[in-house]
Amino acid sequence: MFTTIINDCRDQNALARQATRALTLFGYGVSIIGVEDDLQTAGNLIDVLDASEGKKGLIIANVAPRHGGGKKWENGTPFGYFFFKDTLVVSTIDGYCLSLIKKFSLIDSVKVFDLPKTVNLMIKHGYVKSEFHDLIVNSQFRSYDFAPRAAKLIVDKIEVASEKYPLENVKDIPKTIWWVDNFGNCKTTVLPKDIGFKPGKILKTKLGEFQCYPRLKDVPNHKPGIIVGSSGFGTKQLLELVIQGKSAAKEFGITSGSILF
Repeated sequence: MFTTIINDCRDQNALARQATRALTLFGYGVSIIGVEDDLQTAGNLIDVLDASEGKKGLIIANVAPRHGGGKKWENGTPFGYFFFKDTLVVSTIDGYCLSLIKKFSLIDSVKVFDLPKTVNLMIKHGYVKSEFHDLIVNSQFRSYDFAPRAAKLIVDKIEVASEKYPLENVKDIPKTIWWVDNFGNCKTTVLPKDIGFKPGKILKTKLGEFQCYPRLKDVPNHKPGIIVGSSGFGTKQLLELVIQGKSAAKEFGITSGSILF
């Protein structure tokens, strides 16, 4: 069993509090991935699901739209949940958080929590005292106050109030960079079939022209290339933009959200 937290609340205080709460609720090891935006959340979510292979565990993914983007909702973007085999995922649903889940066709819908009713269930079943009702409902740190406790209800097989949310309502993922690794390799949201990837082919992108190579080892020293990377799901792996022996991110000024096509 495992717990993985993917969250844009990633300072040391926030991470420690989230990990401690998850550990006290579920009692098994916690891994944490700090992210900056919903694209990074989408990529890390699909990678963790791939790593877990549907085994028993929990993923809590949260990223909040900034600069007022979440004001269309009553108190920020809602949380939903779904199972992939035996892995429970509790995630915010706005933006691109679930867009790679949609791209890989892992599920066709999520269940969106009715937050006040779910908090009432927490109180009814003794997860929290009644005086915490308003604090949780109005919390600005719902990935700490609400999401892990809601996940605990589901793990304990308590039926929660929810509404079906079809993935057709989720944004399609753009052809972009979602992550830069510590070597400066740039992970994309693009599958080989999306662009007719073929070794030796020259691809025109918004960042320039790049040759396709099957693996990183095939890229000539200090030359850029597009390769089949390690991220993705199952046998469907996403492409990466790299430079052999150098940082592609630094060379081309790439960050999460840089558009390729």
